Amino acid sequence: MSYNMAIIGMGGMAGWHVRNIREHIPEIKVIGGYDVREEANNKARDEWGVKVYATPEEIYADGSIDMVLIATPNDVHKDYSIKCLQAGKHVICEKPVTMNAPELEEILAVAKKTGKLFSVHQNRRWDKDYLTVRKILADGMLTKPYNIESRVQGSRPLYGWRVFKQNGGGLLLDWGIHLLDQMMDLIPQKVVSVQAHLHKVYGQEIDDSFTVLLRFENGISGMVSISTNCFIPLPRWHVSCEDGTAVIDDWELGGKIVKQADPNEKDWTENLVYTAAGPTRIMLPRPKETTIETPLPSIVGTHWTDYYRNIVDTLNGKAELRVTGEQALRVMKVIDAVFESDRTGAAVTAGI
Repeated sequence: MSYNMAIIGMGGMAGWHVRNIREHIPEIKVIGGYDVREEANNKARDEWGVKVYATPEEIYADGSIDMVLIATPNDVHKDYSIKCLQAGKHVICEKPVTMNAPELEEILAVAKKTGKLFSVHQNRRWDKDYLTVRKILADGMLTKPYNIESRVQGSRPLYGWRVFKQNGGGLLLDWGIHLLDQMMDLIPQKVVSVQAHLHKVYGQEIDDSFTVLLRFENGISGMVSISTNCFIPLPRWHVSCEDGTAVIDDWELGGKIVKQADPNEKDWTENLVYTAAGPTRIMLPRPKETTIETPLPSIVGTHWTDYYRNIVDTLNGKAELRVTGEQALRVMKVIDAVFESDRTGAAVTAGI
């Protein structure tokens, strides 16, 4: 079964959706859209070949539209999502789904009442670097993780509406929502503590660098750090487990796994070594013969549009929804705790 889609908010991200849906997901037909900006409407009509609606109400009233993608600035996600659901449309909302958790709870109540599908475009669950971490742990290549660090670091400031607080701008709600979603998808246990430091390097209105430390109920520490003012990036992932360490350097999947050759061997030298920092034994690198180095596992056959493949299969009764509203609500509750921790300067205890 195929589905007709309209888009509300036809900026740069909408263009990405249109191109990739048309290339990879033939069951979805993007046939129309609406934007408050006339130049965006003209581009959609002339370059994408879609019908331009004069108002969002025309989309709500069009019985041929099965689903709507919301790709507007963040502050109007809630209202558009609720009105589309009430009009009998399935809804896919760009991230962050809302400005806070209570707004999302309003949407989910309407989705439940109408029985329509509601999902958030958390496409980075299909990133190969993230899937590599999942595979390392799922396949037991390393076991008993206790500290997982996830970073994205660049040296260019945010731009456009993302620099305005009233529109839901800031790095936490932009890139941060992706990395927190990955971390919480990787570790399903409850988040029991949130500690956050948000920085405003380029201005005073929105955060453009931050570090968030999560403690999970199973004892794992998860750190998410993102910066737009970093000129020497650290690894994309650093995963510490009881029997070894995995490092993923970048999106090109440079990196490696180093683990103990004999997990039962705890002590291999009594000798002190004198370094520039003085004598040490504990902080020495292990002798090479006590470790095994292996390449990262290969991840093949995945693409961001697998998100839409799951949407279609769910609507056709062939799969369960991969990115649910309830999962998004859990992430938004952590986002709210991050803002609260930064405001108070203290950790926020939680059971999220």
